[in-house]
Amino acid sequence: MNHSILVQLGIFLIVLGILAYPLGSYIERVMQGEMHFLSRVLGPIERAIYRLSGIDAKSESGWKPYALALLAFNFLGVLVVYALQRLQIWLPFNPQNMPAPSPDSAFNTAISFVSNTNWQSYSGESSMSYLTQMLGLTVQNFFSAATGIVVVIALIRGFARHSSKTVGNFYVDLVRSTLYILLPLSIVFAALLMGQGVIQNFAAYQTAELVEVQQYQAPVMNVDGKPRLDANGAAVTETKTQTTQSLPMGPVASQEAVKLLGTNGGGFFNANSAHPFENPTPLSNFMQMIAIFLLPAALCFSFGRMIGNAKQGWVILLSMSILFITFAVFAMLAEQQANPGILDLGIDQSLGNMEGKESRFGTTATALFAAITTSASCGAVNGMHDSFTPLGGLVPMVLMQLGEVVFGGVGSGLYGMLIFAILAVFIAGLMIGRTPEYLGKKIEAYEMKMVALAILITPLLVLGFSALAVIHPDGLAGLANPGAHGFSEILYAYSSAANNNGSAFAGLSANTPFYNISTAIAMWCGRFWIIVPVLAIAGSLAQKKRLQESAGTLPTQGPLFVVLLVGTVLIVGALTYIPALSLGPIIEHFMLLPK
Repeated sequence: MNHSILVQLGIFLIVLGILAYPLGSYIERVMQGEMHFLSRVLGPIERAIYRLSGIDAKSESGWKPYALALLAFNFLGVLVVYALQRLQIWLPFNPQNMPAPSPDSAFNTAISFVSNTNWQSYSGESSMSYLTQMLGLTVQNFFSAATGIVVVIALIRGFARHSSKTVGNFYVDLVRSTLYILLPLSIVFAALLMGQGVIQNFAAYQTAELVEVQQYQAPVMNVDGKPRLDANGAAVTETKTQTTQSLPMGPVASQEAVKLLGTNGGGFFNANSAHPFENPTPLSNFMQMIAIFLLPAALCFSFGRMIGNAKQGWVILLSMSILFITFAVFAMLAEQQANPGILDLGIDQSLGNMEGKESRFGTTATALFAAITTSASCGAVNGMHDSFTPLGGLVPMVLMQLGEVVFGGVGSGLYGMLIFAILAVFIAGLMIGRTPEYLGKKIEAYEMKMVALAILITPLLVLGFSALAVIHPDGLAGLANPGAHGFSEILYAYSSAANNNGSAFAGLSANTPFYNISTAIAMWCGRFWIIVPVLAIAGSLAQKKRLQESAGTLPTQGPLFVVLLVGTVLIVGALTYIPALSLGPIIEHFMLLPK
């Protein structure tokens, strides 16, 4: 194994652990309503928000009112983001006079940012005004991440409480997670990014004189806006000369910080974290990778503290880490290999598969970033996954299809892994003929029905919409590549949308009514059709009495349960997606091998 893999991965995990452990303790204190070092500074703001909003901070509700409040708040967010986009031409902070996106594009973007997916079928620097980026997209980066946090906190309360009819107060949890966790972290991280060269301003786009005059071929357009064709039906082109380049400006660092900490992934620029104004240096790249995993890892420690058993948090964290390290090493090794498709072209591939990668990051850091961002429901990219080798591209696809529980999104990764933990103890209970128990709570038929819903919804969305796209003319029209790779582009797109990741293979033209509407449906259902069963489980567990451990109780804080949990995640994912993967990246790998 290349030593650079061990060095980069080792340093990453050490720094992550050093930062996540104290943060987990801080999150537990915040969400429990205890005093902490920011209470005196931000406490008056928290109380003022409650007074202005008419919120009774001391009242709590059952899971149904909690879920209704969550759905209503996020639906309101969709309306606000949609309106900002459609009205941005008449609103301030639009120095480039960006027109309104099409209705289907605005609808897709609104759903995308509210659902923490941040799928972008547009180029941010040429589509969104500064006001839309700040008031619409950046605000939802905070609220969508906070939504994930409050759901997992409600589920943890379900395990921690007994004979209780409440799981918390949605609005109080939302305010605390935003005000005390996401906002301070984002301010600090934005300052660090600006120190590395990430821009933060409200200036109009700058024009730079090119050192060398560039000539390029451009299509000749008719008055109706369509390309002019010659007698043979080919597009007529003309030679144009470019002497200047427009450099986009904007409040990038502020959006970049919460984009990564909140595992959102929506970039200010189309190139996302491959753009030098978003991710200028190897150090900024390392900080961004840490930021993506920071809150998902810290929440594992919060979980252990809130249920009064720190070992349970370590078990979840260790299970996530084993899966992540395995897939990350596989991806990095795959991208360090030469591309078999161009071996006979005489191209130097001593640095590995450098296609679609930034030279300032290289193959190892790019592959590691890809594994991190698709493990964590983030979707930020510092290279084009469409240019990965078939096996390298297989890794981010599989990590999403596992339900993004390998650290996963902020909150969503932990509650997804806890769903698999419930499934694991149920399977173990069937093996020994006993009613399964987890963390002192009996797992019965109701919980298993909700677990089945939460696990099956996403595969149904991914495979169902992928099947529709490959038989529908509008779905096939967006493909840039034929055959297995084209199928991989479609499968990746819906895996990303339904699992609320947001990254893309970058070879699919998805800004069409067909893809904008279908991916929007997948994003909304993939987010909230899972949250509702999770909250139902939280409400059911909170009402149960705590059971004392007996000789027949399955230990869930040792290596045996780690193996059982990891195996459950892999088996469920493998059984669900291997047939589809065989038609995409797996067969493409064998097709590229020398004959």
